[in-house]
Order: sequence, then C-alpha cells, then structure tokens
Amino acid sequence: MSVHPHAGKPVRPEDRINIGQLVSDYFLQTPDVAITAQQVSFGTSGHRGTAGKISFNEHHIIAICQAVFEYRTEQGITGPLFLGKDTHALSEPAFASAISVLIANGVNVVIQNDALSGGGFTPTPVISRLIISHNKTFAADELIADGLIADGLIITPSHNPPTDGGIKYNPPHGGPAEGEITKQIEQRANELIKAALVDVKQVPYAQALQSPLLSKQNFIEHYVSQLNQVIDMQAIAKAGVTIGVDPLGGSGIDYWPVIAEKYGINIEVVNPVVDASFAFMPLDKDGKIRMDCSSPYAMSGLIAMKNDFDISVGNDPDFDRHGIVTKSGGLMNPNHYLAVAINYLMTHRDWSKNCKIGKTLVSSSLIDRVAKKINRPLSEVPVGFKWFVDGLADSSYAFGGEESAGASFIARDGSTWTTDKDGFIMALLAAEILAVTGKDPHQHYLELVKELGEPCYGRVEAVASFEQKKVLTALSSSDVTVDTLAGEKITKILSHAPGNNAAIGGIKVTTDNGWFAARPSGTEEIYKIYAESFIDEQHLQTIISEAQTIVSVAFKAAGL
Repeated sequence: MSVHPHAGKPVRPEDRINIGQLVSDYFLQTPDVAITAQQVSFGTSGHRGTAGKISFNEHHIIAICQAVFEYRTEQGITGPLFLGKDTHALSEPAFASAISVLIANGVNVVIQNDALSGGGFTPTPVISRLIISHNKTFAADELIADGLIADGLIITPSHNPPTDGGIKYNPPHGGPAEGEITKQIEQRANELIKAALVDVKQVPYAQALQSPLLSKQNFIEHYVSQLNQVIDMQAIAKAGVTIGVDPLGGSGIDYWPVIAEKYGINIEVVNPVVDASFAFMPLDKDGKIRMDCSSPYAMSGLIAMKNDFDISVGNDPDFDRHGIVTKSGGLMNPNHYLAVAINYLMTHRDWSKNCKIGKTLVSSSLIDRVAKKINRPLSEVPVGFKWFVDGLADSSYAFGGEESAGASFIARDGSTWTTDKDGFIMALLAAEILAVTGKDPHQHYLELVKELGEPCYGRVEAVASFEQKKVLTALSSSDVTVDTLAGEKITKILSHAPGNNAAIGGIKVTTDNGWFAARPSGTEEIYKIYAESFIDEQHLQTIISEAQTIVSVAFKAAGL
C-alpha cells in the first residue's frame, strides 16, 4: 500500500467525523441480519463496526449483552460483571445500552467510579486484572463453587478509526473469550436481532442507574497499587528514568499521573487531550485517523519529542497495545521490542525454567532465535491473543506476545498478572530495562541482531472475496506445489500451529532464512501476507512475490 500524501500530518477539516450523526445512527439505524455486513460478527477481538454502515448500532449491543447474560447463566456465573469503556464516540452510548440490558437481567455490574460523569474510561488490561483479582480472592475463600466468579465486558474498537465502535467479552479467566464462546454469543445475538429483540430484557437507562445492582469502584487505584508486582517500579524511580507518554487520547490517560505519584517516577503526559473525534491525531499511512501506536505516522508527534525523554511510550485507546520510542532508535518495530522484552525478562526474572515463551506464528523468527539462545521453550500459536490465555492463567506461559504490538507476562513472583494484552506493563518494562541495564531497548536489539542476525519483516494486504477467503482458510501443504521459496528449500509447510496444533486459518511456509504466512482477515474483505527474511530486503520482496503467486494459484485452482 502506498503512503498517503497527508500521512503523519495534522487532521484536515474534511477528515473530521460528525459525532452527532454517528450517535444518531447508533440509535436510529436498524440492522438487517440477512445482510452479512450488518450481522454481529466476532473477530479476534470482539465485534466491531460503525453506526453509519449499520454494523455497530444499539440493536447489536443490546443483543450481544443479552447473549452474554444467557451464556453466563448457562455457565453458572453469578458474580459481578466488570464493565469498561474507551474514548471512542460510540463507546459512550454503547456503555449506556449495556448497562440497561445487564441490569434488567439482574447482573451485578461494576463500573469505574466516575464513569457516569463524562470520564471514567477503563483500559482492557484493567478489566482483566479486576477479574483475575476478584476470582483469586473468591477461590481462596472457597466461594467459587457458589458461582460468585466475575467476568467482564470492554466497549472498545481498539485502535480503529473514530467512527468505529466495538465490544468484547472476557470470561472468568480474564482474557479474550475463546472461539466457541464468541461463536455462541454471536449466533444468539443474531437470532435476537432477527426476532426483533422480543427476548431481550431492558430497562430505561435512568432506572438502571438507580438500581442497587450497579456499583462503582476505583479501578485506577486497584490496578496502579499492584503494578510493582509485575514491574520493578523502584528501579525505575531510583534510576531517575524520564518517561514521555502519549496516550493517543485513550482510556489510560488518568492512570499515568497516579502511577507517577505513587511510585515517584518522572512521567510527563505530553498529550492530555481526550476528544472523541481524535482530531489531534496525525493521519496514519493511508490518510485515515487511526490510533495505532505501532505506526510511525500516528506516533509522529511523540517521535519528534524522543530526545526530550529517556523513554517515550504510546498506547492505543483501550491500552492493550504499546509503542516504544527510544532516543537511540526512534519508534521500535513491535517485533524487535518483543524479542528484547523476552530476552530481558527471561534473564532477569526468577521464573521456572519450564515457563514457555508464547508467540503468534506471524511474529518474527528472531524470537525463535532468542528462545534457542537462552534455552527456553517456545510455543507458536495462531493469530489472536486468546491462544495465550490458558498458559498465562496457569503460569505455564511466562510471556505471550503478538506482532501487532500486544503482549503480557506473568508477575515477578511467577503468578498470573493479566490474561489480556497489557500496554501499561509493556511500556513500563522499557523503562525498567533502561533502569536496570543502562541500555535502552533499541540498544539491546542491536546487540541481539549482531549475534543472531537481523530480520527484514513485511506485511501486505490484498482484496479478497468471501469465497477466496474460504479457500485461503482451508489451504494445506498439498496446495503448495513448489519445493523452494526465494531460492531456498522449503523446510516446513504449516496449516496448524506447532504450539497447540490449532488451525492457522491459512498457511505458513518456512525456509532456513525466511518464511511467509497467508491468512484472511476475520473482519475485512482482504487477505494478508506476512513475511520475513534474515538475508536482506530484496530477499524479503522475493518471498512476498512468490507467496502472492502461491495464493493466486490456489484461487485459480478453485475456479476463482
């Protein structure tokens, strides 16, 4: 994809969204689930859409919340449901819709204590931590058998553009719901919409707010007070590391000042603006407003300040992703930082030697080389953080990370921290690395690649029809008729991930010095090719070109 001429530049008047129209569409537009694009559809991170295209409207939210209630009833879950929202324009009305349905169904809903006064935004990792802490306490009190376990909902479309809304469900393990759960919720929600919502219970919002079932809690204090369990906050404070933070207008904006005060850390929030239009954002690569903390265009403001701080960090609106900026190298490639973080944690934490390193199959093979170097077991799983949940929950995984700048890891004592991606701890870890070693993460990356080889990584997208996406999902080794890739002998052709034997939903082809993976998008009419070379950029482009040919041949063989 070519770079838009306005990428990295300020938002223009024509780029701004009409929030009033968007919210009106949320309440007034009615989806027709006979149309695929208007159905409830859970991708790797919940249901997302936009009100104007009738893919994220009140009908979707109340149907999803009713379906979640029915699921938790079926599972005997009667404890509190922690409900959070981010700063997108559609999150506020969806938050209200969710409360009105959940309260009507007798659910004990817990929200941030200022969530009803125009703020009270809650990051994804905070919901995960609340669920885990609650359920750990109740398990210790032997009340878990009474069904008083907690779960949660987060209203967020992550880093998506300002027009989008999203909602995701975290069951009692605290992480993203598994496919069988989201499929059940998705199917039931669509049934409810098709039946004109006759089986949905809902009370007026004003009435729901007066219900004793709705309670408030200081989520910020709960989360921040425990951060030293997972990050060496004292080391950061003692070393005097200065941290510049750009929350990109996201849900963690009120957390950073509390972190700074509690632990005596020099943190400056360089952009304190919360604006549902996100008009303060530099435009992304494609000229759209997108709060992607791994994008050098979206992060251009913070990158320009890199010499003002020892470490600079950014997060997406629900704070499950991280962007790391160093003085020595600017914005780090997410794969590069994952490799550095893993190498540091595994050599600076007193964790069991049997704890696995979890990576998605489209993450850099530099992680494989790091794991081999430090002699730690590696588990490669399909795309989606949900594949790390069980391992993080029982601490058999020390770390789980994906190429899209999302990761989490266990606490310093080896216990579970979060089972969802945590942008706070990945950001603070960069400061800890500098404080403890005297070198920033980019400097550590240069040392790693000097020893292990430097990767060239790329990703391309192409339009794909529904039928083409089905073909790509079903690809297997027999569909690859060549035995070399970019001049090297093919060593593996994978349709299932080696870490858990789960279907990739596509294919991965590897050689000694390179690989590619092709898989369809779960939410868009496109397919993606990820590729990497440990030789050079030209070799990478050859891999990508040959990968595109392999996919095209498969489409042609299917008559598409």
